[in-house]
Amino acid sequence: MKNLQETVFAIVGLGLIGGSYAKALRGQKVQKILGLDTNPIVTLMAKDEGYITDNIDECPERLKEADVIVCAMYPGAFVPFVKEHVKDFKPDVLLTDVMGIKGDLPDQVDALLGPDMDFVPTHPMAGREGKGYSQSTSLIFPGSNFIIIKRDNNRPEHVKWLTDMAYELGCGRVVELTGPEHDSIIAYTSDLPHIMAVSLVNSDSMQEDTKQFVAGSFRDATRVADINASLWSDLFLLNRDKVVVEINRLEEQLEHWKTALQVGDKDELELMMNRAKKRRRDMFYGKNQR
Repeated sequence: MKNLQETVFAIVGLGLIGGSYAKALRGQKVQKILGLDTNPIVTLMAKDEGYITDNIDECPERLKEADVIVCAMYPGAFVPFVKEHVKDFKPDVLLTDVMGIKGDLPDQVDALLGPDMDFVPTHPMAGREGKGYSQSTSLIFPGSNFIIIKRDNNRPEHVKWLTDMAYELGCGRVVELTGPEHDSIIAYTSDLPHIMAVSLVNSDSMQEDTKQFVAGSFRDATRVADINASLWSDLFLLNRDKVVVEINRLEEQLEHWKTALQVGDKDELELMMNRAKKRRRDMFYGKNQR
């Protein structure tokens, strides 16, 4: 594999994550980035701003120039895109994605690729509220986690190359997981928080004057309710079984709270909060931090 700067990239889908990839790669002096999007205005903007070097909306056969193709489209569009354009891929292309749920998509894509093509699924844990190219920024990568899906058929040199790329973009940690492990963890750490944020905002308690009584805790808890509904509907449904498991576990915790409040059990309330405080501090600052 070439070094990052000399690698020819194609980014398919220049929304929040795809646009951020383009900006981060150009920030690392990558010399050639092909851009492709279903919205031609977005591709024109990215070209005019200098974050892609080539607009290939009208000539997708130029995907053959790309050493690495980053697929940053919605999950439902991924397999149809590969099916339509695999004829345009370089014979030994490295294909990767950004999707938050994997399911059986890797196997579906593998079945469409040529013998020397390699699809290494990844998930940069680097989103933010909002959607679209206008919200994209290279600043989502520094310090973020970058997940690579472990698969026996991937070439080790490609996994190593993507790991190095993630660190060059500023990611703080690269983790390798199997697809099922990834989807189970993401149901808890990503899907469930988004559901909780949406549910808080959709509560009947939300009134016109609620904004007059909002402080940091409500803002923090509802930040991701500014959500891309079309994308997240796909993600929730692709991971539905694991998401329902996490909703059930959350309901069990809420029942503990309800019971403790109804019977006036101060000790239990303090126990739950202190346990959570310790676990959160251990997670973010290391054990023995109180």
